[in-house]
Amino acid sequence: MKVSIRDTDALLAVSPAALSAYARVAGWSRQEPYRAHSDVYIGEARPEIIVPRTERLGDYASVVATLIETFAKVARQDELTVYRSLVTADRDVVRVRVAESDDGSVTLNDGVDLTGGARDLLLSAACSLREPRPVYRAGANREAADLLKQVRLGQTDQGSFAVTLLTPVVPPAMPALFPDPDDLNAPIERRMTRRLVEALTAARQAAERTAAGDEGAFGEAVASGVSANLCEALVRIIEPFPTLDCGVSWARTRPMAVSGTVVRFGRADAALLREAARSFRDRAPRPDVHLYGFVRLLKRGEADDDGTIGLATDIDGQRQSVAAVLERPDYDRAVQAHRDRALVVLAGDLERMGRRWRLLNPRLENVIRDDGLD
Repeated sequence: MKVSIRDTDALLAVSPAALSAYARVAGWSRQEPYRAHSDVYIGEARPEIIVPRTERLGDYASVVATLIETFAKVARQDELTVYRSLVTADRDVVRVRVAESDDGSVTLNDGVDLTGGARDLLLSAACSLREPRPVYRAGANREAADLLKQVRLGQTDQGSFAVTLLTPVVPPAMPALFPDPDDLNAPIERRMTRRLVEALTAARQAAERTAAGDEGAFGEAVASGVSANLCEALVRIIEPFPTLDCGVSWARTRPMAVSGTVVRFGRADAALLREAARSFRDRAPRPDVHLYGFVRLLKRGEADDDGTIGLATDIDGQRQSVAAVLERPDYDRAVQAHRDRALVVLAGDLERMGRRWRLLNPRLENVIRDDGLD
């Protein structure tokens, strides 16, 4: 059955950047401007088309409808297929696809878990952009949370069950004096998707290496975005299904040198990923701890405002030294406390680095002398 797209709102959802990107990929090239707000595109064995540069045209919807009809005829596809390609042409598309059932459906609970797990995968990738870490407090990362608010849930594919996530619009690359083939300065929308692919690939490889006896594989994968959050999200969506494919299609508006990537996991991977997540959380920073002890080390450069102290304190019943970088007012108080041999109270997030401890986001809350609190 032939379907024509005539709904105005649906047509207005197609951006000029998407039209231009689709035309270039399909074999057209821009020839010359047409009036003030459009361009003429030509291609071998293709009809000449006019592509608008802005949607602020009175007949924009009808122009889009005409272009969809032309694209469909040239590609020998139906207009609905072309339309779906256009509305995602300026976004990276993440597909989390499960092994097909007889009728292409899943249970309601599995579907909810699949959608939530796919969201958590993307959120973990967004969190790792600031700094790769074994564990994230996702709610505390406002930038990642704001980015996820712009992600849209796309239509599932016919004949299978897949959760489709549409990233925020990925803007085209701007002309540069020194082109960057690796797109290292890509906008955050593209960096999030690229980090997701990197993390999924690293998790796949770490699971294989761990199964072969490499105990440090998941620890090394942290630098690539693997975290307890990512592993737990994978476990959530892997367990109900024999296989799970995570794939990405890059926005046509900002093409990548490599084509779409698909990473496959199986149900047997769930146990390895669960154990990796548990190990990550065991070594994760302990939030909002209070440490009581004496200052044993003081270090600050002549030109620095902040200074590093070493605090002798008890952790899990054992005497330990904890390093903390304090801002100038707190550092000056710590210096005086060291001179007075006074007990200090530090607050922050306690983190273990191998055999060493450090306090993240430290605050000197109290100095306790023989005559009371400072």
